Amino acid sequence: MNADKQLADDHAHLVVEVFRMLADATRVQLLWALIDGELSVNDLAECVAKPAPSVSQHLAKLRMARLVRTRREGTQVFYRLENDHVRQLVTDAVYNAEHAAGGTPAHHRGVHELPGRGSA
Repeated sequence: MNADKQLADDHAHLVVEVFRMLADATRVQLLWALIDGELSVNDLAECVAKPAPSVSQHLAKLRMARLVRTRREGTQVFYRLENDHVRQLVTDAVYNAEHAAGGTPAHHRGVHELPGRGSA
């Protein structure tokens, strides 16, 4: 590690905000559900087994933190991850959790799922 490398304060605060968004199990499950592509609010609500209004509130926070973006089609709003960096962050967090849980992680067995979500 380079001891001279320093993160600017404004960037550090943004990183803290990203981690704050990841400090909620529902939001992590929503982001994980979006790993493979966009979904509507109703589809996401079904994925995480939560009411659509609650999911919408979580998605609004994720959108404000620039972790997800939207696309409107008629009256439906579809959500997707903001970029590949978010995809990698979420994937790495899930894989790290699998390692921390012990045993052989699911991603080493070719299984990519969280409780409440089918295989990817």
